[in-house]
Amino acid sequence: MQINGADTAFVLISAAFVLLMTPGLAIFYAGMVRSKNALGTIMQSFILISLISIEWVYIGYSMAFGPDVGGLIGNLSWIGLRGVGLEPSANYATTIPHIVFMIFQCMFAVITPALITGAFAERMRFGPFLVFSLIWTVLVYNPVCHWVWGAGGWLNKMGVLDFAGGLVVHLSCGTAALAAALVLGPRKGYGKENIIPHSLPMTLMGTGLLWFGWFGFNGGSALAANGIAGSAFVATHLGGMAGMAMWITIEWVHRGKPTTLGAASGAIAGLATITPAAGFVNPNYAIIIGLLGGLVCYGAVAAKSKFGYDDSLDVVGIHGVGGTLGTLCVGIFASTLINVCGADGVLRGSFSLLKSQILGVAVVGLYSFGMSFILLKLIDRFVGLRVTEDTEIQGLDLGLHSETAYSE
Repeated sequence: MQINGADTAFVLISAAFVLLMTPGLAIFYAGMVRSKNALGTIMQSFILISLISIEWVYIGYSMAFGPDVGGLIGNLSWIGLRGVGLEPSANYATTIPHIVFMIFQCMFAVITPALITGAFAERMRFGPFLVFSLIWTVLVYNPVCHWVWGAGGWLNKMGVLDFAGGLVVHLSCGTAALAAALVLGPRKGYGKENIIPHSLPMTLMGTGLLWFGWFGFNGGSALAANGIAGSAFVATHLGGMAGMAMWITIEWVHRGKPTTLGAASGAIAGLATITPAAGFVNPNYAIIIGLLGGLVCYGAVAAKSKFGYDDSLDVVGIHGVGGTLGTLCVGIFASTLINVCGADGVLRGSFSLLKSQILGVAVVGLYSFGMSFILLKLIDRFVGLRVTEDTEIQGLDLGLHSETAYSE
């Protein structure tokens, strides 16, 4: 194993791109809430950069990527990054320092619980939110990460493919978001009052930052400056633009007018859907996957009101559904002509990969939802999850943080 300077620089830059996604997400979400909750929403994402990074250093990385224990979890031999140094790992990214691989993966661990916050925007107490995010990362994200990406992980050994996080990030956060929306219940006035975004320009700026960061998210997951990284980079852009085009088209036909919120939502839907497939499919299939993402996620978001749950910022319909769809698309469109380390899907004459992908979706979806629901119920039972009615009316900014985003 020999360190490659170009690969190392590429993954370090990609890690910085992925970190940028969390502040980008904060802005994206903040624009979609009411002005009285803008800072509270931003704070939920920003604080996780600190909280989850600390968790990752001391136990998270070792649980997710440490030496395997029965295919279920990594042991704690790398606790506090003991043994994670400047030489490459024998099992992960053999051309870059082990510590570079660690910090790249840290950024994924940070943004995943941050994505969940969109489901309970405008109504969760800050202290219980921190408790939930920390325990959820330990009990859900770390094990799922090991199952899918860890050396010896049982889903990995079953042939499940997830290039950059369709299962590990998007499906796990989407099902947790559904649990959160069900446990907390709807916002005060939901379905009766017109609850609208306070700053769509802010949301569009956040969309741009997320899209930019996604090139590191997906392209960097090649873990080397090579052809797979280039292919994933192209697939990422094409998936995002196709998702936007499809969402806007359907919205225009369905509602009569295209909207900037629809453009932002469609782009994120396409990006989420292409994520698990980015390093396994050619550009034309990436466009098809993005179009499917825009179509199916639009339908999922539109159907939300029929099911009666208040997923404030559409985490379930975009990330949960997009991650599921993209993971299944891997089983259809993947080709070893693109990535010899992958597998062939249905269109290449093999059905075994699709079966593995269905297994991955079922296992991760059920585990994340079940654990999230139990965890949220326990926290609610013992300390309470939801802000008081007065605080909800006043807004999280003043009620929880004694700040306001805008002076009057």
